[in-house]
Amino acid sequence: MTAGEAEATGPVRRIVRVRGRVQGVGFRMDAAAAASRLGVGGTVRNLLDGTVEVDVEGAREAVESMIEHLRQGPAGARVEGIDVRRETPRGADSFRVTG
Repeated sequence: MTAGEAEATGPVRRIVRVRGRVQGVGFRMDAAAAASRLGVGGTVRNLLDGTVEVDVEGAREAVESMIEHLRQGPAGARVEGIDVRRETPRGADSFRVTG
């Protein structure tokens, strides 16, 4: 099975960097609530440059739904853009708020 075939059938993992007014507006708590609702694992944390990094893993459809949620964020956020990169799944089955 190729890497592409494995990703098509198994869990996927994405690292999402969210830019804009995303710190101090409840973004991490909102992401954790969405992750719980969608059944994905991973982490969310504030970075020193003012962005938020979300490491999300799970079923492809759930991860894609999470990415779509991150494009909006909570009511007080103003998302200016996101960057998404593929990573190898690590088996995360819970979601944590860190840093």
